[in-house]
Amino acid sequence: MVSRKLPCGGQAVNRDYFKNQTIVVTGASGTVGSELVDVLLREHQPAEIRILDNNESALFLQGQRYTNGGRVSAFLGDVRDRDKLEEVFVGAHTVFHLAAHKHVYLAEYNSFDTVQTNIHGVQNVIHAARRAGVANVLFTSSDKAVNPTSVMGTTKLMGEKLITAANITGSHGSTVLASVRFGNVLGSRGSVVPIFAKQIREGQALTVTDERMTRFIMSVSEAAALVIRAVMLARGGEVFITKMPVVRILDLAQAMIELLAPRYGRDPADIKMTYIGSKPGEKLYEELMSDEETHRSQELEDMFVTLPAHRFMYKHVDHVYPNLVHPGVERAYISSSEDCMGIEQIKDFLISSGILDEAARSEAADGR
Repeated sequence: MVSRKLPCGGQAVNRDYFKNQTIVVTGASGTVGSELVDVLLREHQPAEIRILDNNESALFLQGQRYTNGGRVSAFLGDVRDRDKLEEVFVGAHTVFHLAAHKHVYLAEYNSFDTVQTNIHGVQNVIHAARRAGVANVLFTSSDKAVNPTSVMGTTKLMGEKLITAANITGSHGSTVLASVRFGNVLGSRGSVVPIFAKQIREGQALTVTDERMTRFIMSVSEAAALVIRAVMLARGGEVFITKMPVVRILDLAQAMIELLAPRYGRDPADIKMTYIGSKPGEKLYEELMSDEETHRSQELEDMFVTLPAHRFMYKHVDHVYPNLVHPGVERAYISSSEDCMGIEQIKDFLISSGILDEAARSEAADGR
């Protein structure tokens, strides 16, 4: 079986790829969106980045950070508004589409709204990108799109399918559209890290769902870097699946206790764990690639590439990639089937990625 080597700093990135480009980032005020904008400005010399979000306060604060640079324009709007997107996309070369309803249970309770944003929003992005002659569109998806058990996962899967199909329906090769799929971004809003950090600070027992639960993880900076790399690799219609380390939630909790309890003046031995059971519809493992997808996937050094199911319709697309490890994939990419990081490895990961420091800053910002 082919070794699934995880990315160690990633492959070389073409620093000139986005030079002097106009870039649009939807959902730009979110955790990954903010990091993506920072990285693009710091390392890739774009002419302009247009940040779009419907969170007025977050967008205002984000825009204020760049007032002296002159390269960031803030647009208050929603991906449900096709006219707004057409306005923002004029003259753009690349669109990173990150805006979405991402929280499973809110999406389930507000299913029609989730469809409006996660499906109709993708349709609007595709339409506006074509009208504006955008060269590249990258859609960010989720592990929950694989064998979905929720409205959110199903809408993400539909978003992937729309992005893929758009390469053969009306684009005529002028706009390259692709998706990237990854698992948990530790430190992002809604991840378990801020929850565990707050419980440790307050001396509470950590609420662990199930000791058997495993999850793919990555840092916010890794997520942004891999999104950028996927745009550079995209040929049209594929789904890029990032290789990620795997942790047991139980081990992540223990690692955080050992690292954070002393910071808060607590004895790690005094911090307990309580098992609350998995939530309805919640899987004990995560899937980033299904069994069916293995038959049409390739392995690169730092990611997998899943090609369109109906390849005969994409004859105009040359799906050839550098750093090919293997032209096929033998088994599905599921967290329960991968080797898990040990507690010391998790601690090193949390420290080196600055995830705990970010969690502390988030707590301070929220006044907790």
